[in-house]
Amino acid sequence: MPFGLVSAWNKRRRSKSQDQGIYKPAEFWQIEEQNPPAKRRQGSSVFTLKEMEAATKSFTIKKMELPPLKAAEGEREFRVEVDILSRMDHPNLVSLIGYCADGKQRLKVALGSARGLAYLHSSSAVGIPIIHRDLKSTNILLSTNFDAKISDFGLAKLMPEGQETYATANVLGTFGYFDPEYTSTGRLTIQSDVYAFGVVLLELLTGRRAVNLNQGPTDQNLVLQARNMLNDRKKLRKIIDPELPRSSYTMESIAMFANLASRCVRIDSTQRPTMSECVKELQLIFHTNSKGLGMALHTLRMI
Repeated sequence: MPFGLVSAWNKRRRSKSQDQGIYKPAEFWQIEEQNPPAKRRQGSSVFTLKEMEAATKSFTIKKMELPPLKAAEGEREFRVEVDILSRMDHPNLVSLIGYCADGKQRLKVALGSARGLAYLHSSSAVGIPIIHRDLKSTNILLSTNFDAKISDFGLAKLMPEGQETYATANVLGTFGYFDPEYTSTGRLTIQSDVYAFGVVLLELLTGRRAVNLNQGPTDQNLVLQARNMLNDRKKLRKIIDPELPRSSYTMESIAMFANLASRCVRIDSTQRPTMSECVKELQLIFHTNSKGLGMALHTLRMI
């Protein structure tokens, strides 16, 4: 199960006397002992999910999907980020309260994100569609109940009224989530967000990064690596995140989820589903999974 990095914007400064449970990554132990930081007024602690739920009632939580534990590089980066954030103490910098490892509720995260994008594309807010243009797993904030909140609208684009495409001089976004049609033509559409959403679905399915340069040349890009396996059940089993509890999904729902992801990342944007269609399919997938696992129907209403 991928690590979940939980960061919070503290609305009040924590007590300077808090010195128990300070996080110290193994790779920094000797460095810290030899060269302790001059000013370290706060540290980060390791909490259980229940403790985080109790502690973050007044905070915003951000959970980022990172590689599985077996990926040493991802683990190292995670530890470095925790260590650096735990040393920071400034009103204009995010402060890390702690982190927890919990990979459940992935389907709920996918559905919530789909609803957010569908709302942006519907033009119900400002009268014209909005393209996020930088959707990725690290731009999806989560509440303590794993309710997804899309964030970071710095690259968002309001579509000109009556137009379905917008020609841009520069291709902006994040490598690994780029719509190939957008990168080749410079023409931005709401389907560019659908492609990025498909990449997020693949990350949720496989527990892997969109791009991992530490892999071999043929395995660096998740879409290229997984695209030909998504609609073949035998091959599909090989790319399901091994850390995902087998008791938490049915192969039928996984196959439906993978099929949706495969259509979202199609090269031809006209063959991709809309975000409204994604919402409906994810609702069906959740229902199928719940029914297959024998869960009570009332859990569907919670989603």
